[in-house]
Amino acid sequence: MRIGVPRECKAQEYRVGLTPQAVAQLTQRGHLLVVERGAGLGSGYRDDDYLQAGAQCVDSAAELYDSAELVVKVKEPQPGELALLRRDQLLFCYLHLAPDAALTDALLASGVTAIAYETIADEAGRLPLLKPMSEIAGRLSVQAGAHCLETAQGGRGVLLGAVADLSPGRVLVLGGGVVGGQAADVALGMGANVAVLEPSLERRNQLVSRFNSSRLAVLDTLRHEDVLPQVDMVIGAALVPGARAPQLLRREHLPLMREGAVLVDVAVDQGGCFESSRPTTHQQPTFVEQGVLHYCVANMPSAVSRTASLALSHATLGYVQRLAETPLTQVAATQGLSEGINIAAGKLYCRAVAEAQGRPLSDIAGLREQG
Repeated sequence: MRIGVPRECKAQEYRVGLTPQAVAQLTQRGHLLVVERGAGLGSGYRDDDYLQAGAQCVDSAAELYDSAELVVKVKEPQPGELALLRRDQLLFCYLHLAPDAALTDALLASGVTAIAYETIADEAGRLPLLKPMSEIAGRLSVQAGAHCLETAQGGRGVLLGAVADLSPGRVLVLGGGVVGGQAADVALGMGANVAVLEPSLERRNQLVSRFNSSRLAVLDTLRHEDVLPQVDMVIGAALVPGARAPQLLRREHLPLMREGAVLVDVAVDQGGCFESSRPTTHQQPTFVEQGVLHYCVANMPSAVSRTASLALSHATLGYVQRLAETPLTQVAATQGLSEGINIAAGKLYCRAVAEAQGRPLSDIAGLREQG
């Protein structure tokens, strides 16, 4: 199969869909890899690295999309890319369609088969292609939030760790899954007092056992008026697979927080955990609303593009191989992999997106029977 790896064109997106090492493995299996020039530069990979791995390099996205049967990238296609998609093509990337009706419309109109990293499940129901970026984003969230707390960045001027017999900073994490667990780990490591809101009893017990720290409180409910006036940073880490993120902080809650406190919304690409969130970029990562600093970068792992590209490519490679070597009817019949099919031939197959946008849901069984 002809597999294309385009250069990402979303603002400050430095990751690449496949590393040269992954390209070499795919070419060894007989696939033809086409890479847009400069695709790997943001992650430290030169065009020569891809050529040595057996790929062909092309000069433009138009040339790549015109020839590729399977397009492997990181972020959802941007407006200029949407016009290049076609009906007999597979698109494999992060889509996050639930909060983006316009992107859903465009993909439906293109006829492309769009398979989302974030909705593919494994045999245990976990999300193996979301996990590596969630781990990175969770760790970065506290790192970024600590920077935002600095006075020069408009924050409260609070250090998370305790010094000179002073009390440490306070961090509230909304969600105790992969993102929340990583955020709690970093915040505790920086010396902060941490509270994690997690509705699942099993996860709450896992967090208590994992960290075994007197500086960790695990909550099953949140009394905003009691907690928010005390915290310096809130991490939005709640996830509903494929669906719009639950809004756990409303605008009416912002006055409860101290001026210069920081909100970091890891779920902003799924609509955000905070009502006041809106996507920002690495160049302009923050904005202030009601005295509270918001960090809402929609592609946070791109800040550590080398690590992120290696982790993502390692996680996706096996799935790329299966998509390149398996008929779509069989993909649609494979538990876990079929959950990744969000859109195909102008129809929507992801229940969470259909419910979020009030659209009709097509039965995946119909896709299995085609051929």
